[in-house]
Amino acid sequence: MKKKTDNHPISSWRWPAKGNVVSRFSSRGSVNKGIDIAGKIGEPVFATAAGEVVYAGSGLTGYGNLIIVKHNGSYLSAYAHNKVLLVREGSTVKAGQKIAEIGSTGTSEPKLHFEIRRNGKPVDPLLYLSKR
Repeated sequence: MKKKTDNHPISSWRWPAKGNVVSRFSSRGSVNKGIDIAGKIGEPVFATAAGEVVYAGSGLTGYGNLIIVKHNGSYLSAYAHNKVLLVREGSTVKAGQKIAEIGSTGTSEPKLHFEIRRNGKPVDPLLYLSKR
């Protein structure tokens, strides 16, 4: 079976968690490669768009338990500091599917650190996520 590497557009990006944004994307000063969303330990983390899990583990320093989903040839999303990972590398996920639970691994407080990367470079997720 052929792997999907097309660059089909993502029609809508869903919010990965229900909490408020407590830290915004910043490429200057105090750099933040994504956004931080407040939450309580165990609250659900959702896939922001359909794709394939290309990483699920705790091997990247500073991210705790991390999931990375490849959506197409250009876009990845990353979900960090999870308590529990509910998907494995190679899993296919649907938009809105619960993939993890909020935790505090690799950080001092429960939250979800969420990134979108386009062609490997971090972009501001708030430019992609639907308004709420």
